[in-house]
Amino acid sequence: MSIAYSSGEPSGIGPDIAVIYAQKERSENLQVYCDPDVLLQRAKLLNLPLTLTENSTKNAGELSIFPIKAQRKVVPGKLDPNNAEYVLSLLKKVTKNSLKNHSRGVLTGPINKAIINEAGIKFSGHTEYFAELSKSPKTVMVLATSKLKVALATTHLALKDVPKNITKESLIEVISIIHYDFKLFGIKKPNILVCGLNPHAGEGGYLGDEEITTIIPVIEQLNQKNFNLIGPVPADTAFTSDSLKNIDVVLAMYHDQGLPVLKASGFKNAANITLGLPFIRTSVDHGTALDLAGTGRIDLGSFNCALSFFKKISKNGAHA
Repeated sequence: MSIAYSSGEPSGIGPDIAVIYAQKERSENLQVYCDPDVLLQRAKLLNLPLTLTENSTKNAGELSIFPIKAQRKVVPGKLDPNNAEYVLSLLKKVTKNSLKNHSRGVLTGPINKAIINEAGIKFSGHTEYFAELSKSPKTVMVLATSKLKVALATTHLALKDVPKNITKESLIEVISIIHYDFKLFGIKKPNILVCGLNPHAGEGGYLGDEEITTIIPVIEQLNQKNFNLIGPVPADTAFTSDSLKNIDVVLAMYHDQGLPVLKASGFKNAANITLGLPFIRTSVDHGTALDLAGTGRIDLGSFNCALSFFKKISKNGAHA
């Protein structure tokens, strides 16, 4: 069965990734959701051979394509809000086909959230959009390298909105998904380090009381149900080597609490993984890199990492 690749923002490096990846013989069929003209144009710019087919292929220089036409002609490096609907149509179609088991799941290329919103479409990210399309009640974003995994209690929110979105109910949902779905990484009972929300994890309530009112009660409740939760740990020490001993995943309370550490240590060799969906979804950990589109000066490290995690999850048991 194929791995679907949603090529993302057409003026960015998502199409380049597919073209470059296609240059070698491979063990799996990667079915690329993209405008065929975009792929062929990009291959020409990169001076690389490319043949498109709607059949399965693992041959060097060939790509299996699920053709979807862009609304406007794509210019590498130049965003166009008129193609926002095209980007979302890639996600809609790949979700529909994944739910029908036409593919093992989806590996996503980078998108530009701002240009989609500029087109008048409210959009906060892949994670939330896939959850909506698949009617999944709760999903969890996990960024992973070979040495570190960071899960998020909240995803793409303004910082001022984070505290009110961290409730006992939401934390229990997030931690439960991590606890049960980490078997997909080959870990049956993960050790989860839970960060505090406030500096020094609230300093006993003097720097904020969310730890006392919300986080600690949830940790105690779930540990009584045989979970392995450690914390709340102040975020400024959560990522030290001593804190991370025997830890399988760190749960950060918000996006920029956990991801800068992971990306500083593993950028270009990390993947974004969504837990809680009825199909596998992994992604590159970088943006559209508009200035690099069509230049050939890109690194496939993150794509290869996302592909590796996809295969591992598929092997360990169905879907995340």
